[in-house]
Amino acid sequence: MLFTEEFVIYALLGVNLLLVLWIISIERRTRDIKVLKDREPLIKKFQNIEKRFNDCWDFEKQAKENFTVIEEKLKDNIQNIEILRFNPFKHEGMGGDQSFAFTLLNKKGTGVIVSSLYSREKVSVFTKPIIEWQSKYELSAEESEVLNRAKKSIK
Repeated sequence: MLFTEEFVIYALLGVNLLLVLWIISIERRTRDIKVLKDREPLIKKFQNIEKRFNDCWDFEKQAKENFTVIEEKLKDNIQNIEILRFNPFKHEGMGGDQSFAFTLLNKKGTGVIVSSLYSREKVSVFTKPIIEWQSKYELSAEESEVLNRAKKSIK
């Protein structure tokens, strides 16, 4: 069977029609892709995305370094505050829980213990320095208890 000129022309027109329909189909699918609409080349867009990603990466590294520095500085700040109210005269059957002892310590266990003894005649306030969880002065039972509670509350 020989192809006539008329048959070849119709066949080529049919192929052209299919190609046009295929191009229209592709145009419809890619119509909403913003990257293809802009005049800026795709490579440049990827370079911009990479630059922004690297900027975010650098920011994250800097933030982590800053957090580490801040954490180190915070170790010297007062973070452990414990308080204990007590009655120093309970064995005598009088008074109330108006006396107290409290700690102001950093994470390294350095700071002070403040204690107050309340009686009818007077109020006495004492402070004792604490260095690395130790005091060079003798601690009362209440002061020792509040110091131990502060030490246990360290995170």
